[in-house]
Amino acid sequence: MRSALRSLWNEPRVPDPPPVSGWDWALVVAFAALAIGESILRPDLEMRPVALILGVLPIASLLVRRSHPLLAVVVAFGIHGLSYFAPLFGHDHEATTLYAAAFVLLLPYSLLRWGSGRDAVAGSLFILFTHAGVIVEQPGGAAETLAGLAVLELPAALGAAVRYRSVSRLREIDQVKMNEREQLARELHDVVAHHVSAIVIQAQAGRAVAAAQPDAAAGILGVIEAEASRTLAEMRTMVGALRDRDEPTLAPQRGVADIASIAEGHTGGPVVEVASSGDLVDLAPSVDAAVYRLAQESITNAIKHARRATRIRVAVEGEPRCVRLTVSDDGEAAATGGSPSGYGIVGMNERVALLGGTFEAGPNRDRGWTVSAVLPRLGEAP
Repeated sequence: MRSALRSLWNEPRVPDPPPVSGWDWALVVAFAALAIGESILRPDLEMRPVALILGVLPIASLLVRRSHPLLAVVVAFGIHGLSYFAPLFGHDHEATTLYAAAFVLLLPYSLLRWGSGRDAVAGSLFILFTHAGVIVEQPGGAAETLAGLAVLELPAALGAAVRYRSVSRLREIDQVKMNEREQLARELHDVVAHHVSAIVIQAQAGRAVAAAQPDAAAGILGVIEAEASRTLAEMRTMVGALRDRDEPTLAPQRGVADIASIAEGHTGGPVVEVASSGDLVDLAPSVDAAVYRLAQESITNAIKHARRATRIRVAVEGEPRCVRLTVSDDGEAAATGGSPSGYGIVGMNERVALLGGTFEAGPNRDRGWTVSAVLPRLGEAP
């Protein structure tokens, strides 16, 4: 219990809450108009100017309920509590409690949704404090007041649930991105290690035949061997932490030339067509492997999610400065490819971004789903 309370207390605020939008202003205008109309038309109000001020003023707190949720709670519930104790103004409190004050139900939600743990605790205690006076002043109405507190707890619980789901979603997305970075690091390691190993072998062979050459040549080959061996060792050490228990595989990764094998290995379901054009030679190894992985993931998603699809088209175009991949299907647009925010889409987008490219995925106008990626030939970061 103590650990849970400490975790709640140390919970940070949600970063980058949504800014004030037109809907927020519309909400403020609607509640303000309701409060003004009520303060004018209600026959039981004795001090209408006071009721108007206490009814309209706290509605502005809705504009800061995301950026400053604790301030919004203190202002709205403070004025609401002040209006309840209207005998300070010489008349019955019931005459100044406007029905428009129902907007305060939005604030406990915002407090738990956007505020920090300290904000949530302080705001909840302040809400209880403003209602404690009501219970003391009217013991007979304690049950009704407690029921009102329970109603306030419902939006607070909803805000906490939405926040938990949002945080869980962000953590899952971060994990997907981390897994994609790990996979890319493995592939980069394997490609670089393959070539560096070849350099080491060539340097060793050079030393073997250096007897017929000047001594300087043997010294240079020794330097090459030492530097290449050191580079390989550092690479294995750096990426070793990213591997679970796998031994390094010093073999080139699959690339653009292997995309056709995906279509050949697929049986049943929609037909997979692969078309290549342009210059697809001399791609950076990371880009070559990334295009293959993107095509593989896109084809797998289309086969799994494209209902009633008959054909999947894969087009790879080599341009002077970039390589373009397009994967589309003719399945039902409403169900094809899964959600745009799916984790497969997140992983592909992360891989393309790491290599300095652009990525798009979404439904077509009529039928199907299209995934498009453009990667620089040399894999240079933007």
